Amino acid sequence: MRERQQLVDQMESIRKLEGELDDAVTLIELGEEAEDADTVEEGRSQLKSLLSLAQKRQVETLLSGEADANDTYLEVHAGAGGTESQDWAEMLMRMYQRWAEQRGFKVEIIGVSYGEEAGIKAGTLLIKGHNAYGWAKTESGVHRLVRISPYDSAARRHTSFASVWVYPVVDETIEIDVSESDVRIDTFRASGAGGQHVNTTDSAVRITHLPTNIVVQCQNERSQHKNRATAWAMLRARLYEAELKRREEEAMESASSKTEIGWGHQIRSYVLQPYQLVKDLRTGVESTNPQAVLDGDLDEFMEAALAQRVYGADGKKVADID
Repeated sequence: MRERQQLVDQMESIRKLEGELDDAVTLIELGEEAEDADTVEEGRSQLKSLLSLAQKRQVETLLSGEADANDTYLEVHAGAGGTESQDWAEMLMRMYQRWAEQRGFKVEIIGVSYGEEAGIKAGTLLIKGHNAYGWAKTESGVHRLVRISPYDSAARRHTSFASVWVYPVVDETIEIDVSESDVRIDTFRASGAGGQHVNTTDSAVRITHLPTNIVVQCQNERSQHKNRATAWAMLRARLYEAELKRREEEAMESASSKTEIGWGHQIRSYVLQPYQLVKDLRTGVESTNPQAVLDGDLDEFMEAALAQRVYGADGKKVADID
């Protein structure tokens, strides 16, 4: 029923666009016949608005992958560099929270491992909303920050790295079998804020999938049982994402695509000093307003990356990877 409603909504939006286009064209024709410049300009203004709306609908057609409609997990990990990278990881986590909230998605913090002085070593968000994974999936990769360090008494410029991993929440229609003999489950004491009970009991849970060495953990609940259930759900999601990625890479390879989409590649640079620039290294999209980007203004970057994944750098469709 949910899929049916989504299709109905999409068809209705197309019909609405078509109707408004006919109205705008008719208005222009009537204005030209009557030699009424104001009416013609009103029709042209409507066409410009429709063009912007049609472009947004076009981007939504790129979100047709197998798991694109699902909710998503988003993990941020600080790179080498201690406090500098940990502060950058916290900035990234805040950026994605702001982006998700602006799109009307619901955001839950699944777990955070705090740094000794500032920032975070790692953090996991659960973003809930239609097409949450489809929008966020192109953010996986290494993010680079260049700035004058607030932690350096000599005010020197520092370069920091943090990595982002995005993977879809697995719904009930997708079966992922995980043998308990293939996992190691560890419990440990949660770190950071969370109240006296969280910090004095071994309620946090870490699950390691031995065949793939995938590790997930959850510490946001006081109950070890709830944390264990969430960690299992995250593990199933990570295994599912790994399978989707394998299929996508096979499709890209068979189509002779040279676009780098693999995990571990630097995808974007954020320069705050000596100049202001955010540049996506895959698509070439730039912004001279880093503060807006860090406040969640990411749609332009995501749209370009989505288009490149589907059509390739040369604008030709790479492969059908649904």
